[in-house]
Amino acid sequence: MKVVIEQVSKAYPGRYGRQLCALKDINLTVHDEEFIVLVGPSGCGKSTLLNMVGGLLSPTSGKIYVEGLKDNRDPVIGIVFQDVGLFPWRTVSQNIAFGLEECGLSKQEQRERIEYYVSLVGLEGFENAFPHQLSGGMRQRVGIARALAIQPDLLLMDEPFSALDAQSRMLMQEELLRIWGERRLSTLYVTHNIQEAVYLADRVVVLSRRPGRVISIISIDLPKFGRDKNEYITRFNGYVEQIWRLIRKDAEDALREGE
Repeated sequence: MKVVIEQVSKAYPGRYGRQLCALKDINLTVHDEEFIVLVGPSGCGKSTLLNMVGGLLSPTSGKIYVEGLKDNRDPVIGIVFQDVGLFPWRTVSQNIAFGLEECGLSKQEQRERIEYYVSLVGLEGFENAFPHQLSGGMRQRVGIARALAIQPDLLLMDEPFSALDAQSRMLMQEELLRIWGERRLSTLYVTHNIQEAVYLADRVVVLSRRPGRVISIISIDLPKFGRDKNEYITRFNGYVEQIWRLIRKDAEDALREGE
């Protein structure tokens, strides 16, 4: 499935009847099986854009549409947020089942999918655990499994690992790439972390500070699997430096103004 974003802008009501423009004239295409990462300074509209793609917000102007779906059906979209939002009274399996219940699947079909996605995210043995019994990384795995279990056409991820400690975050990045390698879903991912963006992305979309505009779209020509360490690190650092140069001044200005 392909997602097309054409001349999209988003404004909110501001003080004294003025409008606050969050995003301006965004043009972007997320191709089938492509992993796109949005990066930029605080307040640049990354999450706003992701929420519009997910249908949680409407653009003020412009349009967002999909291509490549059979039978002209609506796309199925899986979303993983920073606050994964697990139901505390539900077990791991029951949390994963939530979306499946809404899809009207039979109990047998639900059990089969839950078993598959529990295995995919490496949570075998924790099916009957409750969220408070899990680490932060494990809770995020449940959130990923829940989003994938509905078999989405598009996966949206809004800073899913930002609340994790550095070690857990690195492990979850590796896990996400492994899972993505099996499913090859069209994915739109939001992060503040440039290293994370380069590590995960096929392309990195760099946004300016508010109102967010596309500064640059950078293709990341790095292997996701079977990486040669020395060559990879050199090229990886080059991409990180390139992106940092693009956003540094905007990031400094946003920090200074408390955005």
